[in-house]
Amino acid sequence: MREREAVRPGRVQHVDVLRGFALFGILLVNAQLMAGPYTAFGGGPHAWGVDRAAARVVTATTTLYQLFSFLFGYSFVLQERSARESGSPSAPHHLRRTAGLFGLGLVHAVLLYPGDILMTYAALGLILYGLRGLSPRAALRVAVCLVAGLAVLLLGYGLLTVAFTEPVTPAQYAPEAARVVAAYRGGFLSVVGAHLRELPTALGANLMYTPDMLAAFLAGLAAAKAGLVERRGRDRRWLRGVVVRWLPVGLAGGVVTACCANGPLDSRWFLVGHAVSLLTAPALTASYACGLLLLLSAVRPAAARVLAASGRMALTHYLTQSLVLALVFTGYGFGLYDRVGTAVVLAGCVMLYGAQLALGVWLMGRVRYAPAELVLRTVTLGRSPGSSPRRSPCPGSGPAPAADEPLRVP
Repeated sequence: MREREAVRPGRVQHVDVLRGFALFGILLVNAQLMAGPYTAFGGGPHAWGVDRAAARVVTATTTLYQLFSFLFGYSFVLQERSARESGSPSAPHHLRRTAGLFGLGLVHAVLLYPGDILMTYAALGLILYGLRGLSPRAALRVAVCLVAGLAVLLLGYGLLTVAFTEPVTPAQYAPEAARVVAAYRGGFLSVVGAHLRELPTALGANLMYTPDMLAAFLAGLAAAKAGLVERRGRDRRWLRGVVVRWLPVGLAGGVVTACCANGPLDSRWFLVGHAVSLLTAPALTASYACGLLLLLSAVRPAAARVLAASGRMALTHYLTQSLVLALVFTGYGFGLYDRVGTAVVLAGCVMLYGAQLALGVWLMGRVRYAPAELVLRTVTLGRSPGSSPRRSPCPGSGPAPAADEPLRVP
């Protein structure tokens, strides 16, 4: 028997809408990294101009990983609030939740995509739990310090790189790229071996940007404690003001980042561009979020329900994206690694995202939890979500049932 579930009062639909929207930005970035060694940079030395232009546009305009991190912090507060109201034990649930998230991320990294973010989110989730008592103002101050400190370090190291090193040419990178291409076009063991070799580098890159992720977590925590989305999500004047003030700043920073990462500046400028992105990406992310809510409330209110459905199963969609991309580009399936231009890859992302939106509406109209969300919630509760919690033999001394609030994870 099919179970049709309406969005319950405990959920904040705008949060689900924004998460569903952020899935598209995550897909655009990850698809380029999974499609070939040069795809994210617009292709190799003989790539078409349209591919280079497509890569520059994505680099300049896609900062939605920050929105995911922000929503992680926002949802953390909603989960804590729900657990507190129901009398559920917060610490054991959070520990099991992060352990489950780490486990899913490890499987994801080894089998599908070594650039997994779930393991990093799980580790940072423990830190966020320790900082949960911060006031909104204190959380924002810590977030600003984290971002500013990382930006200064990247800028300083980047400028030293520009001053004292030579740029890496395509010819220098070609032998390593050829080995990577051969590995990803091979069989199952070859692909998994490539993932395992790349995993330490990917984890190191995530570690370098953990201050930025934690800052976004804390910004989300501060916003949730202030009820920002609930209070301002339908305030068209306020939403419009954010877009008008901050979109130019964010786009200007994105253009600088694209010039450093995708040319005309050479590879030595990469870290300089990312330092600029750290400082301006929050403006661009906020503009996108407010612009989307403004657009949906004024023009396409029905589209909000479509995005919200995908937002409710964001973890399943995130893992499914990697599965589909692995089947397309690696030896698991079609083996198209380094055989498709950036523009074609991005066009495929549009098709995949559209299919996911349709799947989200269909699936969330029939089940309470999508597959990955069901697994994570079962681990968190220590039982099936549909079963009754075990009670203490002493009347009145056992833990209260867990809150019936779906987990909100990226």
